[in-house]
Amino acid sequence: MLPNLTSSKITMSAEFTWTVRVYYEDTDAGGIVYYANYLKFFERARTEWLRALDVGQQVLLQDHDTMFVVKNVNADYHAPAKLDDVIKLTLRIEKMGRASILFVQEAWCGEQLLNTAQVKVGCVDSALRPRAIPPAVVAKMRGQQAS
Repeated sequence: MLPNLTSSKITMSAEFTWTVRVYYEDTDAGGIVYYANYLKFFERARTEWLRALDVGQQVLLQDHDTMFVVKNVNADYHAPAKLDDVIKLTLRIEKMGRASILFVQEAWCGEQLLNTAQVKVGCVDSALRPRAIPPAVVAKMRGQQAS
């Protein structure tokens, strides 16, 4: 039986994976990935996760006056990535509320854990007022969690 994703603080365990390669533009003067770029990498993974669920962010905004915004990030840096490394990004839903999702995201290079982050996103309308995650989106997330 699947959990009811419209209730508060649902714990999820399914994981999504996306890979990125480190380009010169991603590195600092020391030749390692600049710390803030992990946030960009994690954003890309969340975007690709939504695409994999067939949830278009432009469609959400145009048809439902709904978008996701980052409310909070807590990141821990464990090891550096370097130019040309291939980084595996993972995400899973830790908790889902009526209008928010708490993700746990990780960046890996081979077997080396590079970064872990908890990223809380809120669902808002175009005036940035909180709103419930649309039921159709919840259903797609529920379906993904079952696979």
